[in-house]
Parts: sequence; C-alpha cells; structure tokens
Amino acid sequence: MSKSMKRLLLVLNCMMLGLGNCGGPQVQRLYFVKGGKRVWLSSCLETAGWPFLFFPIIISYLYRRRKGSPGNKLVSIKPALIIPCAIIGILTGADDYMYSYGVARLPVSTSALIIATQLAFTAGFAFLLVRQKFTSFTINAVFLLCIGAVVLAFHTSSDRPADESNKQYFLGFFMTLGAAALYGFILPAIELMCKKAKQPINYSVVMEMQVVMSFFATVVCAIGMLVNHDFTAISRESREFELGITVYYLTLILNAILWQLFFLGATGVIFCASSLLSGIIIATLLPVTETLAILFFHDKFQVEKAISLTLSLWGFISYFYGEFQNKKIHKKASNLDPPQ
Repeated sequence: MSKSMKRLLLVLNCMMLGLGNCGGPQVQRLYFVKGGKRVWLSSCLETAGWPFLFFPIIISYLYRRRKGSPGNKLVSIKPALIIPCAIIGILTGADDYMYSYGVARLPVSTSALIIATQLAFTAGFAFLLVRQKFTSFTINAVFLLCIGAVVLAFHTSSDRPADESNKQYFLGFFMTLGAAALYGFILPAIELMCKKAKQPINYSVVMEMQVVMSFFATVVCAIGMLVNHDFTAISRESREFELGITVYYLTLILNAILWQLFFLGATGVIFCASSLLSGIIIATLLPVTETLAILFFHDKFQVEKAISLTLSLWGFISYFYGEFQNKKIHKKASNLDPPQ
C-alpha cells in the first residue's frame, strides 16, 4: 500500500472513529433517558451492526477482481487468525456490557470522562504487549489522565440522577472504569494480533477481522439478552418509549451503525498507525462528547468535571507536542546522516 493511500485510510478511519465516539454515547444515552431499560440489548447493539461491513468487503473484492489481483478471494482471513479474533470478540462483548451499564446509570458527560482513562490503560498494555516506546511527554499525558479520573471520583454523587441510589450510581461508575481498562487491553491486543499474524494484513483483512470480533461480541450479548428475556420485551418497550415506536426502532438502528463505525475506525487506526494513537483519538474527542451531552441532555458541569477536563486536555496536548518534537528530532538526525 502506498503512503498516500495509507494516509487517506488513516484519515477515513479517524473520521469513522470520531463519528462513532461522539455520536454513539449520545444515542445510547437517549435510549435509556426516554424509557429504555435493557442493558443487554443496548450492549448487543454496540456490535450488532457487523453485517453492514459485508458491503465494503464485497466492494473491495470486486475492485481487486477488476484489477486482476493475484490470489484474490472474497474471504481473505485465514483460520489461524479467526481464533484470536474470536477471543478478542468475547472480551469485547464483556466490555460492551460494562460500558452499557455505566451509560444507563451515569450522565454522558461523566461516563465520557471516565472512558477517557482508557488511554492510560492502553499505554500500559501497549508497553507490555507491543513494546510501545514512550517519551517524557507520553508519560506526563498518562499521569495527567489518571489524576483527572481521581478528581472526577470526588463528590460524583452530586451528579447522581434523582431516581438512582448511591449504590447504583457508584456501581455504574466502577463498571465504566472497568470497561475503560478492558478496552485499554483490547486495542493493543488487536495490534499484537496484526503483528503476529501469519498472513499479509491489508484493509480487506482488517474489515474481516472486525466482522469476526463483532460477531462473537454480539453472540455474548445475545446470550445475555436470552437469559434476561430482552427479545420478548422489545415490542412492549417500544410501545412505552417516550418518543414513539418509530423513533424507538430508529434509535436502535442508529445505535448499531454508529458503534460499528467506532469499532471499525479504531481497528483501522491500529492498522494504519498504532493502538496508542487509536486511544489518543478516543480521548481527544472528549470535549466534543462533553459539549454534546450538555447540549442534548443538559448534564451538569460541576467544578470536578471542569478540573478533570482541563487535566485531560493538558495530557492530550502534552502527548501531541511530544510526538511533534520527536518527529523534528528524527528528521534533523536523518538530514545530518552522511549519504551511503
């Protein structure tokens, strides 16, 4: 793949990641605010949009066939890669449930700030799994994010919805934190899987990997729906939804589409760059998510959130400044190297 094509893919995946990261939590929270109560259903929707990926996979196949690419197949992923994808998919299903539980209990602005801590977990697991190199700026960014999460934990009960107990609220808080930690592991695990794969990885294979991961995550959540009798409750819940039956089903469909864009974008950024960059982008979009939550749901924005947001933004700026300085040093060093 040429550098220009890889840059184009990186930009495209960043856009999908951004759209899913900002829109997904808002639509998911809308479901709960307007009368939805099924956590397993909500978590299942986060990966249930995987059939939509068949369209770009087929288009990619027809394009390669038209160009006469050697060894062109509709399905390129090999069985040896399916097993690790399935394991990551099962972990993603568990992560989906923890995150959905948090969204059901917490305002979007609060859950978004907690999820931003996934960058610290991503950085730690990236160091352990893929030997990610760190600079002082990266370490500073991770430290600031951790402090921001600690600050947010103070007086969080003042943000508790009126119909929830403290126990439910704090359980939602720690479930969301657990989701951030687990997804912080999943991102570097995907990068490690790509590096250790015994086959060439192109973007078509990336989409197929995402199909497998999303399929197994959906199966995990579907089992939870069966146990919790969510399938039989959907029609009744749609009639009780405050915005009407049509909007209820549109909310479910839009939820599935936006979250699938998020997961494909995150995997695509890992393919084009690294898991750490994927985590950085997720965290960088925090101010947008915060603004949308305040605009649509009138979430409170107390002093603790302001301090946490400031620390988070400081951490993001530190990371990007460090990357900029690192590139300048490498470029200067390459210019000083004598020609061979």
